[in-house]
Amino acid sequence: MSLSNGPLTGIRIVDASTVLAAPFAASLLGDMGAEVIKVELPQTGDPLRGLGPYKEEEPLRWPGMSRNKQSLTLDIRQKEGQEIFKDLLKDADVLIENFRPKTLERWGLGYEELKQVNPKLVMARQSGYGQTGPYAEKAGFGTPATAFSGYTYLQGFSDRHPVSPAFSLMDYISGVFLALGAVSALYNRDAAGTGQGQVVELGLYEAMFRMMDFLVAEYDQLGKVRERAPMLHGHSSPAGTYRTKDHHWVVLVCSTQRTWERLAKAMKQEALLEDQRYRTNADRMEHDKELQEIVSDFISSNNRDELQEKLDQFGVPVSPIMNIKDIFENEQYEARENILEVDHPRLGKVKVPGIVPKFSETPGRIRHRAPDLGEHTESILYRLGYSKERITKLKESGVV
Repeated sequence: MSLSNGPLTGIRIVDASTVLAAPFAASLLGDMGAEVIKVELPQTGDPLRGLGPYKEEEPLRWPGMSRNKQSLTLDIRQKEGQEIFKDLLKDADVLIENFRPKTLERWGLGYEELKQVNPKLVMARQSGYGQTGPYAEKAGFGTPATAFSGYTYLQGFSDRHPVSPAFSLMDYISGVFLALGAVSALYNRDAAGTGQGQVVELGLYEAMFRMMDFLVAEYDQLGKVRERAPMLHGHSSPAGTYRTKDHHWVVLVCSTQRTWERLAKAMKQEALLEDQRYRTNADRMEHDKELQEIVSDFISSNNRDELQEKLDQFGVPVSPIMNIKDIFENEQYEARENILEVDHPRLGKVKVPGIVPKFSETPGRIRHRAPDLGEHTESILYRLGYSKERITKLKESGVV
């Protein structure tokens, strides 16, 4: 096994973004071994530092989002801050930013200017609606973008209003896409031998919309506007959320013909396999209501654990609906190291999500805790060649 810190060891990321989607992309790259320097405004820092939940006024989201990052305070709105920013980018591989489009250009920090400083630089840009189009300069946050993507319209019950996700789902999904774009651009630069950087950009809504292939196909070819419905409505049958005998909730999905056949055998109702109403997925979807009653009766006659054991024996995918207490106590989460413990300067130890995906030869790891604001400012500026006297003056003028 390699002694590296992950497959991106040696890559330097400058994270000039705030709050969720783009900082999450930087966090993922940091988990994979990249050095991540987070640029934050002096005194205030990333607004994420102020988001809840809290313990003793400490924001508890910060340790998980910002592990493996260094914090450099720098006001890039000021001319001297802009020059320092360019110095920082001279040996960087990726700049991640999520200002409104044209903001960096107004400050003389657009890609055309930055590639003069470093032609190998990859600029990963996250914005509400993308860098182009009539909505480009509109403000965009994750929850409104979720509504714009078409996802929110589908969530909830048909007789009630659409339901937004209970957390910042869109931001995290978009962050994954942005990280994918950044490493793809690095691969093109290095493995393909071009030696040239480029701009990678997407709007928040676009990541979720990319996952709506079924919605596009259905409207394009059938003219159908899909409405709200619980479960995997219109995909496969049987599928849904069911209640067990001991009053737990489970989710079961038969997305393939073989899974349906296994379920019928597990229920000891093999005769259903010869019933013309249930032979194919299309047949089952047409007769979903009566089939759901059969499956619901079976599940409600079993306690959760015995149901799980029975369906596991037949290879039927089913899972209890887990709350976070269940997750903390779950043997699979423990075995996969899905929850790790990191140091915190005031709370001692805190738990955060683990590293995914896992690499056999170059596993990522949490190398250091999330930084306090400006914790690494001096060390980074020293590396750039700035003297102690100049750093002092920069602090006095509010540039850092």
